[in-house]
Amino acid sequence: MDFLIAKDDLHACRFAEAEPPQPADGQALLSVDHFGLTANNITYAMFGRAMSYWDFFPAAEGWGRMPVWGFAEVAESRVDGVEPGMRFYGYLPPSTELLVAPTHVGEPGFVEGSPHREVLPAAYNSYARTDTDPVYEETHEDRQMLLRPLFYTSWLLDDFLDEAEMFGAGMAVLSSASSRTASALAYLLSLRGGVEVVGLTSPRSTAFAESLGVYDGVVSYDQLEELPVGRAVYVDISGDAGVRAIVHGHFAGDLAHSAIVGATHHDQMGDVPADLPGPRPVLFFAPDRVAGRTADWGRAGLERRLADSWHPYMTWTESWLRVIHERGAGALRSAYLDLLDGRIDPGSAHVLTLAD
Repeated sequence: MDFLIAKDDLHACRFAEAEPPQPADGQALLSVDHFGLTANNITYAMFGRAMSYWDFFPAAEGWGRMPVWGFAEVAESRVDGVEPGMRFYGYLPPSTELLVAPTHVGEPGFVEGSPHREVLPAAYNSYARTDTDPVYEETHEDRQMLLRPLFYTSWLLDDFLDEAEMFGAGMAVLSSASSRTASALAYLLSLRGGVEVVGLTSPRSTAFAESLGVYDGVVSYDQLEELPVGRAVYVDISGDAGVRAIVHGHFAGDLAHSAIVGATHHDQMGDVPADLPGPRPVLFFAPDRVAGRTADWGRAGLERRLADSWHPYMTWTESWLRVIHERGAGALRSAYLDLLDGRIDPGSAHVLTLAD
């Protein structure tokens, strides 16, 4: 079974059923166990065409399978080193099965080598064995699905800003402050010290963002005139063109850098006007940063550094994140539409199993 979304109308969705594919030589069939659903997945759908997210898991013409992060078990295999019963974490479709062509098989896991994925960002093609993954903890499996990809982006952003020495700024302004990507970045920046972290969020999420304890100040979108002054970097996770224009206009020449990361406000995106004050916004594409740091540190070195930051972050999230477990097609459809329309409490998140 596959959960399909219309590429031209993200509110149109349906399910398709078929017999599971049979692996040929060099292939393995993964049985998808469960996966997380967050605003990050909406970003994948929103940028499905522009950034090739629809291409990872092909579907019928006009329809797409939105990528998710989760766990899967090998059901059948015709690949040495990928044995039935092995469990992997990685990039999955919202489906009950996934056919893969493992390459570079080893102790850490494997790389998906299906021809259609060879031209796609390599960061999404690695599948980690749970029994050798330095990040994996069985007790935190839910949070790994929900938060690891978002934390990874935040961790890469923190590393990027640190290497750039904050572009000479003493303030980081983060939109969509109640989102997991923004709050994780705020958490990491707060550990560094010397940086004032200001979060922007909706009026209804202001109290939640403040309660996290990682922002020096929280400003609601309807009170942006209260933004502090000083040299700043802007990390745009909402993708809201109106908010971006106000932030750029407020800081103008004091805006040292403007990074576009996500699109939690996907319905309010717009083109960047040529006369936007301050620096031209630059897209922060996490896979490019992964490739660069892998070249610097090697894959093992990158994963070790990530794990060192991840484990204390997990402990911090236990105080505020409530995980909702649901099963079946109806639950997936409902959770997806609620997330798409912003009806999910920022302190809650879904872990879903498609099979009834």
